[in-house]
Amino acid sequence: MSEEQKREESRPAEPEAARREDAAEARTGGPADARVENAGEEKRDEPAAEGGRETVTAREASGGGSAGTEAGQPAQPQPDAASDQPASAAGAEAEGKAAPAGDGDGARAGEGADAGTGKSGGEAADAGKAAVDPEREAKIRAAQEARAARLAAKAAAGAAAGGAAAGKDAAAAEPKPPSPKQPWLDEAVELLKTEVHPDAVEEATINALSDDMPTIVVKAEHWPAAAKLLRDHEKLGCRYLRNVTGVDYETHMEVVYFVINMETKREYAIKIRTDREHPSVPSAVPVWPGADWPEREIYDLLGIEFPGHPNLRRILMPDDWVGHPLRKDYVPLDPEV
Repeated sequence: MSEEQKREESRPAEPEAARREDAAEARTGGPADARVENAGEEKRDEPAAEGGRETVTAREASGGGSAGTEAGQPAQPQPDAASDQPASAAGAEAEGKAAPAGDGDGARAGEGADAGTGKSGGEAADAGKAAVDPEREAKIRAAQEARAARLAAKAAAGAAAGGAAAGKDAAAAEPKPPSPKQPWLDEAVELLKTEVHPDAVEEATINALSDDMPTIVVKAEHWPAAAKLLRDHEKLGCRYLRNVTGVDYETHMEVVYFVINMETKREYAIKIRTDREHPSVPSAVPVWPGADWPEREIYDLLGIEFPGHPNLRRILMPDDWVGHPLRKDYVPLDPEV
């Protein structure tokens, strides 16, 4: 082949090579010689950074890596004017990462110090508050203890009251045992009915409020005979008159004689009821002379007549006194007196 033919064959290749170079320059932003030089610099800069990947990442961020990737080649840096920027950016990024790591170590060191004390931040704050105001904590604790004591005392009192109420209910529910003086009452009632009159006794009870006193209500018309029986009968033998009193019940009046056997200690309360408009009870002075002054006192203060009394007249008030001061309907002539 002649030289002239060789030149003709080589002519078409020149425009194709030029087109390839122009396309490469358009993609990379620089001439092919610059790419070769930058590629060499990139290889030299890779050991300077703390990882080859960080340098490539920095260059991709600057926009140079996308063109190299599209060409199927490694990412290329910018032209010579910015060839030093990737390494500088990588160094700055490495320094930025190292600084927070150092700060984290310091923070972890501080956390280790807190862990060494065994307290969290909230507990430390609470401990500081307690140390600042111990007097307030003491007052709160004392108030809580006092309140607990009051509640306990109230509960104990309620339990005691409930137990007492239960005891009363149980006692009320249980049948009361008969009084030891019940035989005395039964015997006297039987004697009065058989020896005096079957209707001589109106009522007979044991007065539990007065030491189980046997109490007998005798009709007024049978009272003189009943008084003699109580005094003279060998089973009764009540020769001593302890007291005599009168009572105004507004609906009626009563005279009560308290007699006792000084040997056997048997005692009785004998009641005689009478009308309030014209009160009258046979005198017991013929049987028990000690009834003289008590009956006079009852006559003076309550106005009850005692037929058979040897000297029935006022004993406390003047003879010309109007009314009887112990009656419920008594109205004094001079209210100021």
